[in-house]
Amino acid sequence: MSKYSWYTKMILFGCLLSILPVLALGFFSYLKSAESIQSQVNLGNIQIMKQTNGNVEQVLKRLDQNLNNISNSTLMQDALYSPLDYYNFQIYNNLRREMSLLQSIDTQVTDIVLMNSANGWVINNSGLFSLDNYPAKDKLLEYQKLPLNSTWVLHESGILGETMPGRCAYTLSQVRKLPLLSSEKRGVVYASIPACSLASMIKDDTEKQEVMIFDKDFRIMVHPDETLIGKRLPEIGYMHEQDLARFTEEKVGQFEADLPDGRASVTYVRSDFNGWIYASFTEISAITEEARSIGWFTLVVCLVLAGMSVGVVWLGSRRMYTPIRGIVRAISDKLPDPALKKQNEFQLIHEHIQDMFRSNTSLKHELHQNTQQVRTFFLTRWYQGNVKQGELEDKMALYGYAPAIAAWEHLAVLTLQVDRLEQTRYDAKDLDLLLFAANNIIEDLIPSQNRLTPVIVDQTQVTLVGQGNMTPEEFNAYLYQVTESIQTHIRSFLDLVVSIGISLPFRTLSKAPRAYHEGMEALKHRLKLGEGVIIHYANVNSGKHTLISPFPQQVENELIDSIKLADEERADELLKQWMGEVFHKERSPQEYQTTLIRLLNHLMGVMQESGIALNVIQPEDGSLYEELLELYVPKDIEKWFRKRIIVPMVGVFRDRSDSQFRSLSEEIIDLIHQHFDTDLTLEECAAKLHYNASYLSSVFKKETNLSFSDYLTTYRFQMAKQWLVETDMPIKDIAQKLGYNNPQNFIRSFRKLEDMTPGQYRTKYAGKEG
Repeated sequence: MSKYSWYTKMILFGCLLSILPVLALGFFSYLKSAESIQSQVNLGNIQIMKQTNGNVEQVLKRLDQNLNNISNSTLMQDALYSPLDYYNFQIYNNLRREMSLLQSIDTQVTDIVLMNSANGWVINNSGLFSLDNYPAKDKLLEYQKLPLNSTWVLHESGILGETMPGRCAYTLSQVRKLPLLSSEKRGVVYASIPACSLASMIKDDTEKQEVMIFDKDFRIMVHPDETLIGKRLPEIGYMHEQDLARFTEEKVGQFEADLPDGRASVTYVRSDFNGWIYASFTEISAITEEARSIGWFTLVVCLVLAGMSVGVVWLGSRRMYTPIRGIVRAISDKLPDPALKKQNEFQLIHEHIQDMFRSNTSLKHELHQNTQQVRTFFLTRWYQGNVKQGELEDKMALYGYAPAIAAWEHLAVLTLQVDRLEQTRYDAKDLDLLLFAANNIIEDLIPSQNRLTPVIVDQTQVTLVGQGNMTPEEFNAYLYQVTESIQTHIRSFLDLVVSIGISLPFRTLSKAPRAYHEGMEALKHRLKLGEGVIIHYANVNSGKHTLISPFPQQVENELIDSIKLADEERADELLKQWMGEVFHKERSPQEYQTTLIRLLNHLMGVMQESGIALNVIQPEDGSLYEELLELYVPKDIEKWFRKRIIVPMVGVFRDRSDSQFRSLSEEIIDLIHQHFDTDLTLEECAAKLHYNASYLSSVFKKETNLSFSDYLTTYRFQMAKQWLVETDMPIKDIAQKLGYNNPQNFIRSFRKLEDMTPGQYRTKYAGKEG
């Protein structure tokens, strides 16, 4: 108790001593508040101007980029050299659609006008017009004579024939002469943003501060008061002509100036994008008045708080520590290091709570990631026919799909493949990333209540779509609408040509694997139909479902791995599982025999790859195939496979010494250490060591308890930490040497493993070396 009583007395004594500093602070704040607040206001104004500059320029740059894209498009080039009469309606429709894409909430563009002076036509939001009959003909022709190819123009709304001129009195427009790369200009495109839309982004709520944007000639372009737009600063009494040069001295600056209402602090930021100046004018008298009020208020509050602190601490110090003491005891009992128990109690509690929050956050993140991966893996197994009916219903409920599925009356599977990557800006290594992007597009286009999570199966994007309250004909029409929209968006955003297969509609989830195969079969008809097509399986198989007998490939792979690892018990279990899945399905006798021969061929192929002589299992007279085809009872077939094939193979692999495994693992590790800074894969190691990749993966996992990719990642990060500590190599160069195309991906991965960024790691440990 003496320890805690001393702690309580120290708190009380410290509070009493704090009275004098608090009083001194209040008095000092009264004297210095004006200077301090003005400094803070100036710093705050700089940040506000930078933020305003960034917000407004984001809109302007987005418009500039979008306008540049459409100006350079093939469609625009065709339109500039076309009369655009009723014979060319397709060019007009496509051009109108591309122009409408520029009008969105993000760009804040309200009107787009395209004039072709060479062919005498104008397009705006209302349609196609003859240039001679267009009201704003003279103004458009005047813009075509501007000296620059791209210019920002301020004018009154409505003078160019806009369809929505009444929203704001003034409009900011980007005028771009076309074609961009030709000296002979045939027309002009004009995209307008209402000045009041940008004014809403810079509006300030204080009466003593004014924010505006003006151009290089100090003409106001954006202002909350539309009556001031278009006027120069000297015209409204803000600055004299001789003082305007102060805005061009630096990119970011502050100075004081005389305004009609008194002296003001001027803060400005000059844009590198278009040379506009973003400025705020704050009256100094308002800052001073506020500072005095805050100073008196601070002084009074300090006196009140000082008196209250003495009373509260005196009455409550002893009681306040009782629960803290209980918490400290509970934590201290669990601390392994006795020295930690002697540290400050509040620090001990704080660190313990921080550890709990970090653990909770980490667990939530890992749980979310694992749930997504498990869900994707489950859907992949399901489409491939490796999920039982009982498991299917439980998993659908577990992953939250059950409510949506209950409302579906018609279901279908969509399969999407990229037709080609040649003659595009992508390489084969980008395919996985492109399919992931297609996944995101589909998730945005199809509401979550009408689909399951899109997944990627063997370089094919697969999505199950469902609908209720529709007739079969309406559902088929919906599928075509969705697939056409997917194709259009992928072509627009990724510049890729894709084909989509549509299965026949079905009603029960158990038919999804069959529907997946129907979608894949439909895609095979691209051989006749070409690329960029949507193929409905109803047009392929006369509207009849396929009869699919799925092969348990996953179980077979695990069986082969267990044989290579000489795990006879596991091999027996997997053989029983494989036989159960094969004979559980209704098939014709020929299909059963084909499946069994397929397994025998794969096992014999493993023997050949592993260097096992066929005479180990091959009878001297007769054939293994003949023996297998003479068996008709599943138990006899299972016994035959175990006795004639699996047991001899397991014996051969068991006889191979563990030293061989260790040797292979050491060779793989040596390859990793030599080529870690390349795009090294397990397949490349297998090719160099003349082994099967799956076999090497099993051996490496058995000997090191790590997968190939985990070991490679771990070693790369060990080298990264060594370079960070021992060299001055830039972080982006380290990321590039480790195979990261984007340094930010490397930084995120490093922070996930080390709980700090590479820069923080270098700062923390570089100084300790040597």
